[in-house]
Amino acid sequence: MSLINKTCLAYLAPLLGKIEQSRRDPARFQRDCFRALLKNGRDTAFGREHRFRDIRTPRDFQQAVPVREYDDFQPYIDRLRGGEERVLWNQPTRWFAKSSGTSSDKSKFIPVTPDNLRLCHFGGFTRMIISYLQRHPDSRLLSGKALTLGGSVQIDRPGRGKAYHGDLSAILLKHSPVFAEFTRAPARKIALLADFREKVRRISETCSRLDVTSISGVPSWNLVLINALLEHNRARYLTDVWPNIELFMHGGIHFEPYREQYRALIPSPLMRYVENYNASEGYFAFQDDENDPSMLLTVDNGVFYEFIPVRDLDDNRQVGARELDTVESVATGRPYALVISTNSGLWRYLIGDCIEFTSTYPHKIKIVGRTRLYINAFGEELMIGNAERALADACRQCNARVSEYTAAPVYMTAGSKGTHQWLVEFSAPPDDLDAFTDRLDEALRALNSDYDAKRANNTTMSRPVLRAVPPGTFARWMEQRGKVGGQHKVPRLSNDRRVIQEIIDSIETK
Repeated sequence: MSLINKTCLAYLAPLLGKIEQSRRDPARFQRDCFRALLKNGRDTAFGREHRFRDIRTPRDFQQAVPVREYDDFQPYIDRLRGGEERVLWNQPTRWFAKSSGTSSDKSKFIPVTPDNLRLCHFGGFTRMIISYLQRHPDSRLLSGKALTLGGSVQIDRPGRGKAYHGDLSAILLKHSPVFAEFTRAPARKIALLADFREKVRRISETCSRLDVTSISGVPSWNLVLINALLEHNRARYLTDVWPNIELFMHGGIHFEPYREQYRALIPSPLMRYVENYNASEGYFAFQDDENDPSMLLTVDNGVFYEFIPVRDLDDNRQVGARELDTVESVATGRPYALVISTNSGLWRYLIGDCIEFTSTYPHKIKIVGRTRLYINAFGEELMIGNAERALADACRQCNARVSEYTAAPVYMTAGSKGTHQWLVEFSAPPDDLDAFTDRLDEALRALNSDYDAKRANNTTMSRPVLRAVPPGTFARWMEQRGKVGGQHKVPRLSNDRRVIQEIIDSIETK
């Protein structure tokens, strides 16, 4: 074990101890977190409005505070962005993570407080790294550079207070400690460039000769960077450029459709892939075992979790709705909509993600979809997790690779049944597109009983319609919408045809 690994593991031994304790008794950490959140929120405008001083238990909390989505929080956030103090949290709030998400075109401005940065975002990342080093004590991770793409930050609304907004990754870069500049790449001024193409070009020019041992970010955008690096260096594999690379810390979108592409570009037996659940709202979970695709829920990071069974979602948004599950009462194998209260002042916030517990004690989760990112036009209840697994299965069977895709319903008309339409951009197309479509359909039927029931004998739905689109189609569409780079993601599943029709129109008018 290297000296730097020994030092890091020794220094962070107490944190490793807390991680182990949280596996055995997550409820204790969540009770402590709940009390701390109420204490810090009770003298805010929101806390006074909802009588936090009278709240003693999570049930009191649920009866006093309704579940809210972003639009419900926006009036409070607008007050913060205008310079008002102590609206949602008892600290000055000057930074806002700008995110469009996948369910709305409207930009969201998520408050990021000093406590949220330190305890949740940086704390979560530190837990992931120290857990990785504990599993791999001979790792060279800390001996090289960690490369991140970053985002842009700008002054928000001059004259309305000192508020700033940008991608979460950029905010984290802005607040990272000075010593971190010696361990990460590219230089901060390059990482914060707003022009994604220029950023990729500069990274290729300045980072090709560095000893990069890890990369992090959204899989789709990192593929763009890797291909640019290979072209710049006239290399076939990323290991030709960075021979000591060993870790990709990914999140934002499901990794399975990209896994084979990464393996083809990084053919190293030492390469490892670790998923983390790091949203603009907070750092919630990380993969603590590369052989287990689920992630350990982080329960001592300033976030109190509640869970709404997806089937009951519409009945649990009002004050006084039935008691919600916490870590003490959740069950495995059941999809839940995630509700969070955080040290950034988001109170009972419906983040929009659907998760499923794969185990309890330790509490480990996987992300199975979005509360609005699904197709249920005919009762098929197709969630993103089903779609990603089925697509990966079809790729394996047909020796194909997918770069991007989206899917939406084709509604019933007189004389025709409904179906799903898929637009798929292949980096390695299948020899037989019809056979690929059949494999996709078969995998979806095997994974989703509701989908299978609607497809049985073409009762309600007919075979999917799949269209292969030219390379660059999705990137051009994202660019037209001003959603290039950073944390922007293609909406994978839509319950209406707006997105898919926009992409089709962009192809036909090119």
